[in-house]
Parts: sequence; structure tokens; C-alpha cells
Amino acid sequence: MAPQKISGNYVDLFHGTIYPATIEIERGIITSVHRKERSEATYVLPGFVDSHIHIESSMLPPSEFARLALPHGILATVSDPHEIGNVLGVEGIEYMIENGATVPFKFFFGAPPCVPATVFETAGARIGPEEIRYLLNKKEIKFLSEVMNFPGVIHKDPEMMAKIAIARELHKRIDGHAPGVRGEDLNRYIAAGIETDHECTTLDEAREKMAKGLKILIREGSAARDFDALFPLLKDHPEKCMFCSDDLDPHSLSQGSINLLVKRAIAKGIDPIQALRCGSKNGIEHYGLEVGLLRVGDQADFIEVDNLKNLNVLRAYVNGTCVAQHGKPQFARILPQIINRFEAHKRSPADFQIRDSGNPVKIIEAFDGLLTTRQIEAHLPIKNGLLLPDLSNDILKIAVLNRYEKKALPAIGFIKNFGLKKGAIASSIAHDSHNLIAVGTSDEMLCKAINAVIGHKGGIAIADDSTEECLPLPIAGLMSDKEGLWTANQLQKLENKAKALGSPLSSPFMTLSFMALLVIPSLKMSDKGLFDSSRFSFI
Repeated sequence: MAPQKISGNYVDLFHGTIYPATIEIERGIITSVHRKERSEATYVLPGFVDSHIHIESSMLPPSEFARLALPHGILATVSDPHEIGNVLGVEGIEYMIENGATVPFKFFFGAPPCVPATVFETAGARIGPEEIRYLLNKKEIKFLSEVMNFPGVIHKDPEMMAKIAIARELHKRIDGHAPGVRGEDLNRYIAAGIETDHECTTLDEAREKMAKGLKILIREGSAARDFDALFPLLKDHPEKCMFCSDDLDPHSLSQGSINLLVKRAIAKGIDPIQALRCGSKNGIEHYGLEVGLLRVGDQADFIEVDNLKNLNVLRAYVNGTCVAQHGKPQFARILPQIINRFEAHKRSPADFQIRDSGNPVKIIEAFDGLLTTRQIEAHLPIKNGLLLPDLSNDILKIAVLNRYEKKALPAIGFIKNFGLKKGAIASSIAHDSHNLIAVGTSDEMLCKAINAVIGHKGGIAIADDSTEECLPLPIAGLMSDKEGLWTANQLQKLENKAKALGSPLSSPFMTLSFMALLVIPSLKMSDKGLFDSSRFSFI
């Protein structure tokens, strides 16, 4: 068989040069790169890598995620499967590996050490040291996923330290998660063996962490957007930076991800070679991924773009095969298997009542584009001894219901800045244990939205006085079994309806999903009650 030949302006990320060349490929491997005299119309460069993402947050299984990502030149992901791990444990992680192997995309999964993320919530599974060793010995598992229990590391919790010790013994990379951790606490965290952080929201924090040896993943997802704040790192220390999405809903994924960050960096004056390294080479080398970088002997993983300004992807190749062309995947979709754990039964409006204690109420204050929240206090309206939302001050009710027990009752609190003037929104995506979470203007609306999700054994729903609508997520209550663009369009419809009910948030359901994430400061909601993440204790 004659070698496959592809010509273009060859982008060499190792030597920082660009020149016209013809690449020859045999059996999926680059066998030669021949320099040419005449400039070509297109550019050939390594494909993009998302250096930290939870595939489940796209509401798609890996096989369908690939169909939306490849047309944008994303050929590989460093994927933390702790979302499905919290629901189904090792079984869920193996599901992700097996499903991902059905498509021509390079998924690299980690072993999640924080399942459950804390002892202050109910999860569907537990992953202990034995399970971590089992997972890290699998060839598909490349690293220890983000160590979110930073207090456990700082104070040397025996089980947490045992998991890290196993990763070090097996020479696996160790991902960090240290929002706002500074000074001596940061020193202790890094000393345990942590190597990266994707939770920096300020330049000062990122620079301290980088100076102490951490590589910084600049995150731009659907809920957390840190690119603009951290952009100066690309000027000072691009070799220590990678790009990541962390959490990306299907509509955002359909618009692009890492390709857009590279494009933005170049538009802000960053040298294209440095920007491209942050979007591919740095992640591939740090994690030791089997992804080609256009060298002779590498696997033929690359993309062809129109130019280095617009970065419009014309074709994407994995192992020498064209897997996407002109915005379309070049392979058929796989019908995914359904796997789930869901026991919650429908509730009544009375289950969402909360009695007045006579004290000011502690309230979660949420912010658009941030995972962090703030604690505020207020006196709320009272009727028949029951606390009510205060719509005039944008203070609504929030509820979290354990989905793993049939007779559990919801934990109730109050939250500011969701903006709903009527109705409620609910979801079975509630990081990280993925209980049911809802925000609404009344007990009746909270109940109606949560019951819609329960009826489908997982999904995201919106309800008002006259209607209710739900996007079913039958795979672990996290992912759709439908085509990716259909799922993206359905989500967008629900987002638009939430905004029509008054929400000013750019991504209401994604923001909602993080209001139960106890490892991100400062005030969050567990299925067991209101939780102060700064003190790691219940209110």
C-alpha cells in the first residue's frame, strides 16, 4: 500500500518553526516529513488536548462527546470520571473506558481519589485505596485524578495519603484541586506530591502556585471562566500552562473549547507556537499521552486548519484516519448502553417547608461564571411560622434530595442571584455526589421540578404554574443516550426558558449543579444540610 500523503504548512512545536511540507503516513504512523519550497494554502499542526475535563458534564457519553469535539480539532482529553464514579463507583469508570473505546478519539482517564468528595454528603459509591490501586494498574488509567480533599492532604488524613502514596509508587501523575489554598497550607499540599491546579481564579494565586512548582491549567468552561484573569501567565511562563474546560455543557462543546482558547490567546498577542503548545504539547508531555505531535515515528494525530488566526478546522486525523471534516464527524454514532443508580421517590410540597427559627437566615450568594459562593444573612418573609422566599430581593429556596435512598427528605436552604420570578429548575447533576438539586420560587414549584426529574430517573427540568419540561439523562442520571446536537439543542431550550423566567445567569443549570459542591468555598448545600466549605463543617 502506497504511503498516505498530506501537504500543508507544517507547524513544528518543538523547534518553533513553520514551513511547507508533505507528511507521509503508513499504518497510522508518520514515516517522513519532506520540506517543500512553495507555501501551502493550509496549516497542519498537532490536534488539541483538553488537559482536564469531566466528560459527564457534557451530558454525553464519551462516544457522543467525541462526535462534537473532533470537528473542532480536539483529539484527546485528560478525563476525570469522578462524576460517574460517585454514582456507580468502579463500574461507572469502566463503563466510560469501554464506551470511549468504541470511537476514534483518545480518551485518557484518571482514578478519582475523592469518591465521595466529602463525608458530609451521600454518594452512590465509595472508592478506597484498594479500588485506587486496581484502577491505577489498568493501562487505560493514566493518573490520579484531582485531589479535591485538600484539607485531608494538608492535615494528612491516612486514607487520602494512602491513595497518593499508591499513585507515587506506581509512578502516576497526581492532579490537584486547591481553590484559594495559599501560604503554608499550599506548601503542605504540594509536598504530598500534587503537580497541577486548575482552580486558580486570580493571577496572584496562580503565580504563587506556579512559583512553588505547580503547573497551572487555565480553565474556561460553562460555569467557571478564568482565561481573562490568568491570561498574563501565557506571556510569562507558557511552558508551565495548559488549557482545560473542566466542565462543559453540550451546547458549549458544540461551539468549540480548547481551539477557542488557543484562538483567543493568539488574538491577544501570544505567539501562535506558544499558544498551540498550551493547547496540545504541554498536556501530552506532562501526562505522557499516546498522542502524536507530528514527529517522524509519532502516531498520525493532527489537524488541518485554514490559517493560524481563525483556526477553522478543515479536517482532523486520528491514527492517520480522517475522523472529522468541515464540521462533521466521519463515523457513525454508537447507541450507548444505559447504566444507572436511582432510588428517589416523588415528594410532596410539604416536604420543602422550613420553619422559622427566629434568627437571621444564612443564605448562599451565587455568582455568574464562578464556582465559589459567599455567605450572607437576611430576615425573610414568614407565613404561618414558615420561611418564604423573598423574590423582591432575589432570594429563592434551594433543595437537595438524596437520590440513593427511597425515603430521604430534602435538605432546604436559601440562595441569592438565580433571578427566577416564578417556577423552578431542577437537576440530577449536582457535583459531586449527584443528588437532586433544585432552586425555585415556592415549595410547589420546587416539588414539581424535582418530581419531573425523579419521573425520568435523572435529567434536568424546568417547571412553572402551567408547564413542566425535562431533558432525560438515563445514563447514571448524568448523560443522555441521544445524539449530541439534539441534546445540546434541548439543553439550550431549557436554558432559554430559565432565562425567560428571570434568571440572569449565562448557564443556569451548570451554575445550579455546583451549588452542592462542598469542596469549593464558601457556602454550599448538601443533602444533609447547609455546609460551610471554608470551615468544612455544617452550619
